[in-house]
This record gives sequence, C-alpha cells and structure tokens, in this order.
Amino acid sequence: MEILGYIIFFASLLISFTASFIHYMHMFQLNSYSPFEQGQWMKKNIGRILLRHTAPVIAAVCGYVFAVYIPAGTGNMMNAVTLENFLTCSGLLIVSVVFCIHGPAKKKLKFTPRVIRMCVTSTIVYGAVCALAMIFLYESGLFLPVLCLWQIFSLVMPMIANFINKPIEKAVNNHYINDAKRIINELPNTTVIGITGSYGKTSTKFYLNKLLSAKYNVLMTPESYNTTMGVVITIRKWLNASHEIFICEMGAKGVGEIKEICDIVHPKHSMITSIGEQHLETFKSVDNIIKTKFEIADCITDGTVVLNFDNEHIRNHGTDKNKITYGIGDGDYDYKAENIKVSPKGTSFTVVHKGERYDFSTKLLGSHNVQNIVGAIAVANFMGVPFKDLVFPVKRLECVPHRMEILDKGNGVTVIDDAFNSNPAGARAALGTLSMMEDCERILVTPGMVELGEREYELNRELGEFAADCCDAAILVGERQAPPIKEGLLKKGYPEDKIYVVKDLNEGVKIAYGLNAGRKRVILLENDLPDNY
Repeated sequence: MEILGYIIFFASLLISFTASFIHYMHMFQLNSYSPFEQGQWMKKNIGRILLRHTAPVIAAVCGYVFAVYIPAGTGNMMNAVTLENFLTCSGLLIVSVVFCIHGPAKKKLKFTPRVIRMCVTSTIVYGAVCALAMIFLYESGLFLPVLCLWQIFSLVMPMIANFINKPIEKAVNNHYINDAKRIINELPNTTVIGITGSYGKTSTKFYLNKLLSAKYNVLMTPESYNTTMGVVITIRKWLNASHEIFICEMGAKGVGEIKEICDIVHPKHSMITSIGEQHLETFKSVDNIIKTKFEIADCITDGTVVLNFDNEHIRNHGTDKNKITYGIGDGDYDYKAENIKVSPKGTSFTVVHKGERYDFSTKLLGSHNVQNIVGAIAVANFMGVPFKDLVFPVKRLECVPHRMEILDKGNGVTVIDDAFNSNPAGARAALGTLSMMEDCERILVTPGMVELGEREYELNRELGEFAADCCDAAILVGERQAPPIKEGLLKKGYPEDKIYVVKDLNEGVKIAYGLNAGRKRVILLENDLPDNY
C-alpha cells in the first residue's frame, strides 16, 4: 500500500506541476520570453495566480502536519507516510489542475525548438529537486510538504529555464543571425527597404509589396515577422538571388531593437509610418519610442528616408538624411493626398506630386488607409514605378487581415474587423470610419487598449469619450479595460443602457448580432487581446 501511495502522490505532483508549467510557459511565449513582461503579467493576474496555487499550499500544510504533529503524538516518525496522507496531498494537487484548465486558446503554445529546450531544462531541474528532497528529507517525512510547495515554482520555472539556457540560446541565435548576414551579403543586387512605425507599418508593407510588384520581384517579411529572429527566419527560408527588393518590417518594444535588425539587413532605404503611444509599458516614454523608430533612419548612408509628415513626432524630430515626405494633411509634402472621398464602395483620392495630380481609387475605407497607401505610392514611385502603372494595383489592394477588414456576414450585418492590435490613433481612425456609416446601427465591440503603461487608464477613458459620438451601442470586453472606457462614455452623456460589459469577445459578438435595431448593423471589432490579457 505504501508503494501505491508513492505512485499516486508523484503522479499527482507531476500532473499538477506540468499543467501549471505549461500554462506559464504559454504566457511566457506570448510575453515574448521577456522576464519583465512576464513579471508585469503576473502583477496584473495576481488574483488568478493565488487561486491556482491555493490547493498546493493547503496540501503542503497537510503534509507538514502529517510529518510533524502526527509523529509527535505516536512516537513513530514514519506514520506520516501513509496511504491516507498521500491521497490527501494528491487530491489537493489534482484540484489545482482544475484552475489551469482554460477554454480554447486564441493563439496556442508553439513547441518551438526554444520551448522544447526550456522544457528539457525544466524537467532536469524538477527531477533534481525531487531527488534531493527524497534523499535529505525522506526520514523526517518533510519531503511531502516540500514537494507540494515546489509545485508553486512552476510559476517561475519558465524564466528559470530561460535564464539557465541563455548561453545556449545566444549561441543558437548568433548562428542563425550570422547565416542571415551571410545571405544578405551574397545578394548585393537586392535592395532592402526597411519599414517601421508604432502603427500602420504592416498595412503599408502589404500595400508597398503589391505596388512594387508591378515592376520588380519582391519579397516581404510575412505576417508580423518583424522581430530580429522573425526577420532572420524570413531571410534564411525565402530570400534568394531572384528577389530584386526585400521589404523588411521592423518592430520593437525597446530601445536598440530596430538597430539590431538594421545591423543584419543594412537597408538601402527606410520608411517611418508613425510614432505614437504604443508599448509604453516597455518603452517607458514617447521619447524612447521616437529614438528607437529613428534608428531605421540613422542607419541609412547613401539612401533615402520616407517619412509620414502628418505625424507630429516624426515631423518635429526630422532627419539630416535624404528624405521624402508624404501625408494627407495641410503641409507641403512631396507626396500628398487631397480630395479624399469615402463611400460604402471604397475611397477615392488625388495624389499631388511636384505640381502634377493623379487620381486613385481603392475599395479600402478610411483616411488612415489613404495615408498608408500614399506612403506606399511615394516609395514605389521613387523606386521607378510610374503613376500610370500604380492606378490599377491601388484599385486592387485588399484589406490586410484583421486591419479594418470589411466582412459581409449576410442578414444585414457588416463587420469591420480591426482586431489585430489597437493604439490610440488607430482606434480613433477606426471609430471615425464607423461614424461615417449611414442608415445603420453602429456597434462597437472592444476590450480597449493595453501595453500603455501608466497612461493606460487615461487613454482608454479618452477612447470612451471619442467613441460616444461614433457608435449607437458599445460592448466592452473584459473587466480590466471596461471601467475607463465606460467612464469616458458616460462622461459624454452616453446612455448607460446602450453599454454592455461582457467577459469575452465571443459573448460580445453574440450580443452584437442579437441587437435588434430594425435596420442594418455595422459591427466594429476594435482589438482582440491575446490569452495573456
């Protein structure tokens, strides 16, 4: 029976630890393997974390009582090691597994080579601790509470494994980075164009790829492969001598990260689409964001920097490099969009360049899309594609998935899917587009904005204030961002019975579909937070 007790206890311990560890590893991956971001996530989710580890703490207390107080009354230290005691601790450990079970993940844990290496390291550490506990604490029976408490260390085990593996990961990354540099150096006839920005960079990248493809063989970083290793993967998997242009999107959450990518790809030309309050949690200040985004301009030697001069931060910072400016505002830009007209069928506009005027139309909606398209037109034209050869590609531009993507759901329901990511400027642009929809019920579904540091509450409240004039119903997803958005809506006199607070996006969409306004409905999905939120 004693052997059975050991088997049950260690099986329960392994199941409990593994379930908890996989959850935290998933969050660590979503937090870009950053200990800082993981720590911030822990602070925001401290209630759930305490709940998840309550049962193991109770199990440890029970194990301690079994090991200390029961033997003291019987005179036999090993009375603590009984089947009943094992079953009590095992049952409590299994209970903790329940709190690790979640619904289907929006973005599942990917068992990349890096994650597999961390899992192996964690298994070795975990096994070593169990072995040491049995060797030194077996006689006293204290191995029961110690191992129950060790389950709690699953919280930090991914970070511990990441720290232990740091030299290995650095060596692996350096190998891949050097290989990517070798490939780039062997392609002197491939022109690299770097694109960055707080927002708009991915959409602009997609548009530019379509426009340049009218004349060149082009490769772009796919989806959101905009980190250092994402760029390295793109180069090693897809870039070859047949590509005349490589469009490289560069993202960052901290100072120096854009420079790190530039040191690999050495862009000939670069483009900054925007600078704004995004990722403030890691950047700490707008000044750091400006400094980081302009790293892509600082690396240019004999090329040209293309700048969105509608953006105040970009305009005020400027650069001493050769530059081309674009925008849709009132400034004197090299490429400027005027006469912007929006209809349910799309948007038309005129591009003015050196006194000449060229008419364009697109099925895409919103002035922010025009701004991104004009930026792409400026680069393509600068790279030798005549305006007459850009008219048809612009007309055929498709929405980038989850970025103001218009979806006809039938039964009088149209969805504007802007769920990829949200920032103050982008959210206002999306709401502005929603407000232009006529003869329909305009419904906003949003969890608000994140990664805005100390300004997060304030900016979400301002989002609510702005939304008050743009939608007929507001469905707020989640309890964390909902209060400031609701506060902003109510401040502007928005009717409280038109505000709905729900737990998740699926519930919000169901309510949006169920609202019977007696007319067509347009639903704006503004942001969809990943599982770590």
